[in-house]
Amino acid sequence: AGTHGKTTTSSLLAWILEACGRSPGFLIGGVPVDFPFSARLSAPDAPFVIEADEYDTAFFDKRSKFVHYRPTTAILNNLEFDHADIFPDLAAIETQFHHLVRTVPRSGRLVVNGAQASLARVLSRGCWSEHVAFDADDGWHAEAVVDEPDATGFDVLRGSERLGRCRLPLSGRHNRSNAIAAIAAAEHEGVSPADAIAALGRFGGVKRRMEVRGTAGGVTVIDDFAHHPSAIETTIDGLRARLGPGERILAVIEPRSNTMKLGAMKALLPGSLEGAERTYCYAGGLGWDATEALAPLGARAAVFTALDALVAAVAAEARSGDRVLVMSNGGFGGVHGKLLEALGRR
Repeated sequence: AGTHGKTTTSSLLAWILEACGRSPGFLIGGVPVDFPFSARLSAPDAPFVIEADEYDTAFFDKRSKFVHYRPTTAILNNLEFDHADIFPDLAAIETQFHHLVRTVPRSGRLVVNGAQASLARVLSRGCWSEHVAFDADDGWHAEAVVDEPDATGFDVLRGSERLGRCRLPLSGRHNRSNAIAAIAAAEHEGVSPADAIAALGRFGGVKRRMEVRGTAGGVTVIDDFAHHPSAIETTIDGLRARLGPGERILAVIEPRSNTMKLGAMKALLPGSLEGAERTYCYAGGLGWDATEALAPLGARAAVFTALDALVAAVAAEARSGDRVLVMSNGGFGGVHGKLLEALGRR
C-alpha cells in the first residue's frame, strides 16, 4: 500500500515468490512482464499478493479498499496527499492507513518506509504487529549504489548486516526502495534475503513503468504511469541516472488523474519537471491554467490543447539520442504511436 510504487512493489514480490517456488496468487493493478496477466488464483495454502489501494471501496462503502484484505504481511511504501476528489487532506488518508494497520494480526509483519513522517504518525496511533523499517540506516536499506545503462546495482543491508549484492533491472531510488521492501516482505513469507536478491536479478519489469515503446530517428519513446508530481520527479531522476552526457529528456505529461484535474498539485509540477530539458503538457479538459502553473520553467515548457500540435512540437525539437518520456495514467490518445510515426517521417 502507498501513494506510489504499489504496482511495481507488488510485481517484485510476486516474482520473488514465483522464482523461489511458492507459486503465489496475485492481483496487481498493472501487468508484470514476467506473467502474461495481472491476476492469478493460487492454491489455498500459497501466498497471495494484492496491490492495496486507499481509494474508497464503493459508493455505499467509503472505507478504503484495503481494509477488507486482512494481510499477514503489509508493505507501507509511502504516504502523501492524493485523491483530492475523496480525501480533504493527508490526515484523512493517514486515518485509513491506521485502519489497515489494525487489520494486520499480531503474528504479521508491517514493512514500513522509515523515511516518511506520515507513516510514523500512522504507527504512533497504535500497532500490535512486528514492524520493520526500510530506507532507514537501522533497518533495511541500500548502499554502494551503482547506476548502469540497463540496471542498478546495490548492496542490501539490514542494519549493519550485509545480506548480498542486488542487480535490479530497474532504475531510480524509488525502485531501489520498492525492491528492498519486497525483500523484507518475502522474508516474512519464508524466502531468504539471498534467494530474493537472486530472483530480483531476473525481474522482467512492469508494463507502463519505464516501458520502451519504440525508437525512431534515433529518438526513444518511453511510457510511464507517473502522474503525481513526486512520481514524475523520481521517474525523471531514475531515467537521468541511466543517461550519458548530452542525452536529453523531453517530458510529455498529461495531468489526467482526478487530483491533477482539480489542480490540487499544480504548484508542485514545475519542481517535479526540473530534471527534464523540455516539458510538453497536454492541457485538454483541465480546469486550471497550465501555462501559468508551468511558468517557472520558462521557455523549457510548452502547453497544448491539441494533441497533434504537441506531437509536431516534440518531433521538431527531438534529436538523435533524446528520450521522450511520456507520463500519464491513461492512454493519452495513442500519443506514443503518433510520436513514433512523426519521428520516423523526419
